[in-house]
Amino acid sequence: MRILLVEDDPSLAAGIRLALKPEHYTVDHLGDGTMALAALQGDEPFDAVILDLGLPGLDGMRVLEAVRRSGNRVPVLVLTARDAVDDRIEGLDAGADDYLVKPFEVAELKARLRALLRRSQGQATPLLECRGIQLDSTRRQVSYQGQEITLSRREFTLLQEFMSHPGRVFTRDTLTRLVYGWEEDVESNAIEVHVHHLRRKLFPGLIRTVRGIGYVLDRAPQEAGA
Repeated sequence: MRILLVEDDPSLAAGIRLALKPEHYTVDHLGDGTMALAALQGDEPFDAVILDLGLPGLDGMRVLEAVRRSGNRVPVLVLTARDAVDDRIEGLDAGADDYLVKPFEVAELKARLRALLRRSQGQATPLLECRGIQLDSTRRQVSYQGQEITLSRREFTLLQEFMSHPGRVFTRDTLTRLVYGWEEDVESNAIEVHVHHLRRKLFPGLIRTVRGIGYVLDRAPQEAGA
């Protein structure tokens, strides 16, 4: 899952990124509201946004309002020191999906983010199931036909994206941004390598190559020759 963190306090942002890294999230950080709005109005694929309100460039509330006006329904967790009831109401009415007041416990931030992502995907539980595979996003565990499978952080992230959207064809560029975010020095064949590893650890027909486009995890096995 790829998260956009919009927070102008570098220390807090670094702490949140460090806390979320073991959760298999890809976290990109921006500290300016104007830059955040540009990213969210572009073609960047984010699964959720953690949004501070007191931002330079453009206030977080204005960012949220503009994002919703554009029709973007990306889940937004507002993270702010504004703790008055009226402020919380304004944020929720502007389109926030959840609201967490600073200071906060990291465990609560993680739990709220997990719940927000489940709701956005129509999931009642943290368990994804498809073609004999079970993926537990809370425990960070994967099993196939009852046998636990060990995946790297990148492999887990990639599999979670596929299982969250079965039948969706992902381009290589989209998958690269979902798995690596804005990190530099990503090998050109990185996604191909991860897909190869997933096929080897699970089963060869798990992820289908769509020639010239990218990859898809089909809801059911494809017929021979299809």
